[in-house]
Amino acid sequence: MSVKQTKKIFSALLLITVLAVYYFQDASTQEKTVQKEVVTTRNSSFNYLPSSTTNQVVKHQYYALSYSEKHEQAEWVAYQLDKKDIVYTNIKRPYFIADKKVSTKSANYRNYKKSGYDKGHLCPAGDRRFSKQAFNETFLTSNITPQKHDFNAGIWNRLEQKTRYWAKKYQHLYVVTGGILSENLKTIGREKVAVPNLFYKIILDYTKPEIKAIAFLIPHKESNKPLYTFVVSIDEIEKITGIDFFPNLPDTIENKLESSSNYKNWSFRY
Repeated sequence: MSVKQTKKIFSALLLITVLAVYYFQDASTQEKTVQKEVVTTRNSSFNYLPSSTTNQVVKHQYYALSYSEKHEQAEWVAYQLDKKDIVYTNIKRPYFIADKKVSTKSANYRNYKKSGYDKGHLCPAGDRRFSKQAFNETFLTSNITPQKHDFNAGIWNRLEQKTRYWAKKYQHLYVVTGGILSENLKTIGREKVAVPNLFYKIILDYTKPEIKAIAFLIPHKESNKPLYTFVVSIDEIEKITGIDFFPNLPDTIENKLESSSNYKNWSFRY
């Protein structure tokens, strides 16, 4: 083999090596970028946090809440719900435990014993089956509220299932849920956990180009009515609660979304 041929072979091998190194570096960079975007997407969800009337906002890994010590429950629980979060992994239910991040201490689960009320999740365990940690986090007592069983297993469950359906359909949602914590509510247990007469759920679809929102206000009783009959404007829930639900959205978008009770751009059919 001549010197000239040897140089050509060497040059070709060198080129292949350089291209291979570039390819794997590029693939690694892309993978790190995707991972960073996933983390950023999850953490940036808290840019949408509502205001707090209690000044006790608690941020967990997979949801945040504003705790009302007076009512011994959260005035809202907020979290991101993506299509990829909707899985049906069977995870063993843990015991309910106190939320150590609540500075005033969250209510003990024993308040619910023989009360006649379910420990109703605000951030549903069914929305957090993608990991054991996320699932277990929903069993903190700061995430529960007293709910009648026929309400919890009935219309409220229908709304939770519909929310998961929308997450699969629209890809990325932001969900805010709570009971209407007013004065002179019935209470249960030694710590006087308030029993809301109304519950709300607000859902924001922030996927461009169509950013939309829908809000539900449902009396605390079982109902066979279609879900859309409980649709109200976000403004209406803000007026009742004193909470500003999307203060960090641009004013033009916030005003448009919060004043509307139009549900026609949300699919109610499975």
